[in-house]
Amino acid sequence: MAMDVVDFEIKGAEMQFVEVELDPGEAAVGEAGSMMFMDAGIHMDTVFGDGAPQQGGFFGKLMGAGKRLITGESLFTTVYTNQSSSKQRVAFAAPYPGKILPMDLRQLGGTLICQKDAFLCAARGVSLGIAVQQKLSTGFFGGEGFIMQKLDGDGLAFVHAGGTVVRRTLQPGQTLLVDTGCVVAYTPNVSFEIQYVGKIKTALFGGEGLFLAKLTGPGELWLQSLPFSRLASRIFAAAPQRGGSREEGSVLGGFASGGLLGGLLGGDNDE
Repeated sequence: MAMDVVDFEIKGAEMQFVEVELDPGEAAVGEAGSMMFMDAGIHMDTVFGDGAPQQGGFFGKLMGAGKRLITGESLFTTVYTNQSSSKQRVAFAAPYPGKILPMDLRQLGGTLICQKDAFLCAARGVSLGIAVQQKLSTGFFGGEGFIMQKLDGDGLAFVHAGGTVVRRTLQPGQTLLVDTGCVVAYTPNVSFEIQYVGKIKTALFGGEGLFLAKLTGPGELWLQSLPFSRLASRIFAAAPQRGGSREEGSVLGGFASGGLLGGLLGGDNDE
C-alpha cells in the first residue's frame, strides 16, 4: 500500500505543534495522547501497534504492539482518517519544549533510527519498529538503552527533540563524540558506539558521565541541546525535597509567607 502524501505546517517556537492536512481518504497515525485538535470530518480510531497495513491478522497486530512495548511506548497508537469529502486538519503537540522535525523517509533511504520517545506522528503507511544495538557496550551504557525506535517507509514522519536541534552530515570515516542523551536520530549507515571518557577524574567530576556516544559516518545525524532526562533532573533538583512550597529568596520569602515571623512569635502553639 502506497504511503499517504500529506501537507503540513509546523507552528510555534519553543512549544511547537504540527498541523497536518489530510485529503479525503488520507490518514495520519499519532502517538497516544499527542493530538491537539482535529476537524469534525476526521474519524479517530485507536489500534494495536502502528496501524501499518502489513500487520495482517491478530498475530501481526500483536507483534506490532509488542515492538512498541519493548521501546517503552504505549501498546496503542491512534489513526486519524479523513472520512469527509473535503480537506481536513489534525494537529499534534510536542510533549515538552523543543523542536518538531519533519523527516522525509524517502530522501533518507527509507529508514531512520531515533531515540525511543522521539516519534510524534506520521503519514499512514510509515512502520514503527525497533532497532537493537548490536554491541552490548552500547546497550548497557548508551544512555538510550539497548533498544531504539526504527521508522520505515517512504512517507513523512515527525520526530520531537528537546531544546535546539542541529543536523550534521558525517563523511566516510568522520567521527563525532556526543553526550549519549543528545542523540536524537541518525540514518542506519552511521556507526553508533560507546566510548569511555578516558580519565577517572573527568568521569567523576566532569559532569558528563562515564561514557560518550561515538558516531562514525557516512550518514546524517540529528542532535538535541536539551534531552528530556536532563530537563527532568534539573526540575527535580530544584523542587522542594520535603514537600510544600518554597519561596524565591529564603529570608524575605519566609517573612512574606509568615513562616519565619510566625515561628518566632507563635512557637509551636503548644499549650
